[in-house]
Amino acid sequence: MTRTLHSCLLILLISPTLLLISTTHADEAPKHDLVRRSCVHASYPEICLRTLSSYGGAASTPRDLAQAAVRVSLAHVRRAKEFLSQLKVGGRREQGALSDCVEQMGDSVEELSKTLAALEHLRRGGDFRWQMSNAETWVSAALTNEDTCLDGFKEIDGKVRSDVRRKITNVARVTSNALYLINLLDDQSRGKP
Repeated sequence: MTRTLHSCLLILLISPTLLLISTTHADEAPKHDLVRRSCVHASYPEICLRTLSSYGGAASTPRDLAQAAVRVSLAHVRRAKEFLSQLKVGGRREQGALSDCVEQMGDSVEELSKTLAALEHLRRGGDFRWQMSNAETWVSAALTNEDTCLDGFKEIDGKVRSDVRRKITNVARVTSNALYLINLLDDQSRGKP
């Protein structure tokens, strides 16, 4: 009888903790599902999942997720710009390509910052279409800057070219995913599946 009483008391003591744990995981599951569902058709789904899973707790809507994707892209562009600014190159041609690339990354920072501001102040109504169009245009421009940066290194061989290519390709992939998630948000706002 005492053993049964102890077992019952133990269950009563543990039950609230188990309930709290299961509720916490249940609350996080839909947010993680949003990331998984949204990233599955992205241009780079693995990168999308990896970079946005940590935002799962903060992203509970497609708009939140699009903003998170732009923040990820912005952080990658800033790191790439810093990396490029610190590269040492020998020739004038390399220096010119590198200087152009740093400038283009600066332009991308501006465009992605404008995108983030537009998404943060997104309003339903007449301005919504205009704001979405601007956000899509600015992210597309950032992607173009990244491609243009890579084009500047086509005729340059060596380690600098491979370092720049690796860094900018990574930036372009997260930016492409951000554009996908913005387009997805736009489609959902129009009632498209």
